[in-house]
Amino acid sequence: MSRLRRYNLWVVLAVIVLLSLLPLPAFWVAQLNYTGLFALTCLGLVLLTGVAGLTSFGQAAFVGIGAYTAAWCSLNLGWPPTVTLILGVTLTGVSAWVIGRITLRLSGHYLPLATIAWGLSLYYLMGNLEALGKYDGLIGLNSLTLFGHEIGQGRGFFVVSWSLLWVATVALTFLLNSRPGRAIRALKDGRQMAEAMGVDTFGYKVTIFVIAAVLASVAGWLMAYYQRAVNPSAFGLKWGIEYLFMVVVGGAGSLWGAWLGAGVVRVLDEQLQAWLPQLLGMSGSFESIVFGVMLVLILKYRPDGLWSWVQQGLGKTERTRDWDDADVLTQRTKPAMGDVVLDVQKIRKSFGGLVAVNDISFQVRAGQIVGLIGPNGAGKSTTFNLITGTLPLSAGEVYFGGQPVHGLHARDIAKRGLMRTFQHVKMIPEMSVLDNVAIGAHSRSKGEVFSAILRRNRGEEKSIMAEAERQLKRVGLGDWIHEQAANLPMGQQRLMEIARALCADPTLLLLDEPAAGLRYLEKQELMRVLRQLQSEGMSILLVEHDMDLVMDVCETIVVMEFGTYLTQGTPDEVQADPKVRAAYLGTEH
Repeated sequence: MSRLRRYNLWVVLAVIVLLSLLPLPAFWVAQLNYTGLFALTCLGLVLLTGVAGLTSFGQAAFVGIGAYTAAWCSLNLGWPPTVTLILGVTLTGVSAWVIGRITLRLSGHYLPLATIAWGLSLYYLMGNLEALGKYDGLIGLNSLTLFGHEIGQGRGFFVVSWSLLWVATVALTFLLNSRPGRAIRALKDGRQMAEAMGVDTFGYKVTIFVIAAVLASVAGWLMAYYQRAVNPSAFGLKWGIEYLFMVVVGGAGSLWGAWLGAGVVRVLDEQLQAWLPQLLGMSGSFESIVFGVMLVLILKYRPDGLWSWVQQGLGKTERTRDWDDADVLTQRTKPAMGDVVLDVQKIRKSFGGLVAVNDISFQVRAGQIVGLIGPNGAGKSTTFNLITGTLPLSAGEVYFGGQPVHGLHARDIAKRGLMRTFQHVKMIPEMSVLDNVAIGAHSRSKGEVFSAILRRNRGEEKSIMAEAERQLKRVGLGDWIHEQAANLPMGQQRLMEIARALCADPTLLLLDEPAAGLRYLEKQELMRVLRQLQSEGMSILLVEHDMDLVMDVCETIVVMEFGTYLTQGTPDEVQADPKVRAAYLGTEH
């Protein structure tokens, strides 16, 4: 984490303390209290929707579970708030885990539709249970009491709610700047890449879904004691949409956007209800029209939300370089030169009646660069996907390091030391080059969510950063480590992908058209890197259309045509083979 970010966290805490001491009117204290409750709920939505790209309209239902648990247990069992909080968080976490395991397997528009469905189900469940007061709800709660002190509904509640909001923001900041945080950031646009780096993407989806639900539950617990009453109207689909609206307005990609969006929407909603009837001379819900127009304008002109303006003022932040004394990550035992690393035996892939890859067999030995070539549509990339587990085999076997890997998930194959790049560069554009490359070390480290939140992973983080920097220097990108990945030229982006794969300390590196779109000098740099890697003992399987590059760096070349094996041999043998000339030129003469 950068020094500036740490400084900002403490500045925000100082502002919270200052606000609690200022002689603010009761009206504004109430607005701040509601803003804190809404922002706490929106934090989870930022993590879920803004960072991971999982749109959810059901966050309000989890607020309701926390609120109803607190209300029912307080009124019927006389339990203290601390106990109702623990129970509410537990019930919410279990519910979210069950719902997440079912709905998060959906994608596209089916996922938000599913969140609407279970959100409505929980809402109507709350409204129809006699024990929960049906649609009248539960009333008569005492105000919040902690450790024998009554908090009330004024400044004391502000201190408690905003302190919890600050702690949650700090915890999520630590999380997002860690090993699991980089995996979470990859869920939005880089799921396939993350799986190829050894990340259990579905497991992380469920985890952040539970975290978002727990934050909403804490907000519901606070809301129950603040309002001293609970009814289902505050937990329906309308509020699920409103929370999402706050996140979009503030900035879905930033934790501070949750704070800003909750504050702007809360204050505007309250003020517009007073101003608009006076301005228009008639009563009505005109604030909804204003909010609709505002949302359209923000999506049009500021799609990253209002917080992006603030970020521009704060300027660019760089990760603090504190890993000079880091321990070295565990390294794999490499095979002896000449040993068979990859053994592909009669693999086949059928899509209905189309056979894309038909009984392909070849081997890669330790220290070799093997080229896999063929005309467009020959099935080269499909073969890559079959070897790495991205696509399941229809038939055949793949052995890596003497062990069968056919039938394994891509992440499990990656953990064994088989890493790849992609035909079209896959990266997290808004992350730094260093953080993008650090994703490659995921399978070499073990720090998980709770250790990241509690910052018990600092030693491991230093080791990961040191390894990422070493690999970037290895491919000639040492001067680009703090640059935003999207700003790199195409040649550097492809080298960054190679550095990311190298960060996993692979036994075999699969490169899918690494020279595509590169200029002459960039290709020369790529060839230098490949020769250097081979001199260091790296085994490489290369798919490429640039024949000059293939003939220059490869020792053995396997040729495919229309999904079938055509021939293989040295570059000279392949160039002289009439079958290869016929495949590329359409004639043997």
